[in-house]
Amino acid sequence: MKIAVLGSGVIGTTTAWWLAQDGHEVVVIDRQAGAAQEATRACGGLLSASYAEPWANPHAPWDLLRNLFKDDAPMVFRPALDTKQWLWSLAFLRECQPKRFEANIRAMVRLAEYSRSTLAQMRQQLALKYDYYDSGILSFYRDEQSFDHSQDMVDRLRDLGVERRVLSAEEVIALEPTLASVQHQIVGGDYSSDDESGDAYGFTTQLAQQAAQEGVQFLYNHTVVRLLYRQGAVTAVEVIDHLGNYQQIQADAFVVALGAYSPLLLEPLGIRCLVYPAKGYSATFTILDAEQAPQANLTDRAQRLVYSRVGNQLRVAGLAELSGYSRKLSTKRCNMMVKQTKELFPNGLDFDNVQFWSGLRPATPSNTPLIGRTHIKNLYVNTGHGTLGWTMGAGSARALADLIANRQPEPEFPFLH
Repeated sequence: MKIAVLGSGVIGTTTAWWLAQDGHEVVVIDRQAGAAQEATRACGGLLSASYAEPWANPHAPWDLLRNLFKDDAPMVFRPALDTKQWLWSLAFLRECQPKRFEANIRAMVRLAEYSRSTLAQMRQQLALKYDYYDSGILSFYRDEQSFDHSQDMVDRLRDLGVERRVLSAEEVIALEPTLASVQHQIVGGDYSSDDESGDAYGFTTQLAQQAAQEGVQFLYNHTVVRLLYRQGAVTAVEVIDHLGNYQQIQADAFVVALGAYSPLLLEPLGIRCLVYPAKGYSATFTILDAEQAPQANLTDRAQRLVYSRVGNQLRVAGLAELSGYSRKLSTKRCNMMVKQTKELFPNGLDFDNVQFWSGLRPATPSNTPLIGRTHIKNLYVNTGHGTLGWTMGAGSARALADLIANRQPEPEFPFLH
């Protein structure tokens, strides 16, 4: 069967790989000049199966309300005359209900754990080199209330078989000595030794190369315009190349993996896709003195920032803006990231040559991605992974390949049918 995969980020490329492993003829279409140029390009790098927690939780509405008019808040909601934004927001509030929250965290953890094991298998079999770093993830907390909430989450995860060890402030410093200068601000932490980090861009570009060698066709510089629909099925995808030439690409099945842009393609076909862009930031610093940079992968829960090593660089990423499709960098938020990084690690980093980036994470109200078949029999989706595209990508792709082949996917997850 010929299958067209729309999008070449970590989700689209891994999907193409697993479909090709099933013997399908696969073509990947992307508007960029190469793979992984948008949300995957400079993401945080943490593979955080043990921290697969929904944004939508019983405390979230109050946190958002408290920070509604703060430009420097880690998570910012900028109200606009945008019907999609308000529909998404209402659905988000519904997902904050305790029962919904419990179901969502169970689904997210199961998929994330499956994806982590799938990625480990791919890394070993394909000999991929992407600055893999298996030091676990250490989270630290700056106030007692957040620390108490985290211990509630630890209990929930333990019931799901996920281990996150609660730490005192002294144990946090013992595990990551470079935080000693801010020990007085830390009230405690937790640590997962099973989690890891890696360069999502490096992984995706290498996988795309290997997929191409095995026969997957990549059409870069081709912008998807629309899906052509007739008699209950999608017959072709209309694209325009960088020279302005229109083309119709036919296939037997189609997979939409366009991240935050997926609804723009699906909704004209009557497919409800509650995915909204959540703009995230990253700042990448060259490490000048390795002993002064963190050895562990870190999460500052108060600031919603993660810190991970990517070769000889430190990647700092996080924040969230629900403000539409603009990728414009906020100088204030970029400066805030530098300030926070300098406060934690004042020595050992090049603060004069910082590489800033922003990307649009495809967020669903529940934070559970949309994976499976739509009501159109040959149209599938793999989108809505939010901040966990890198964490869930390999497993989502493999599960979708199973669904397309009419096999039962391994993880317990509410796949679309």
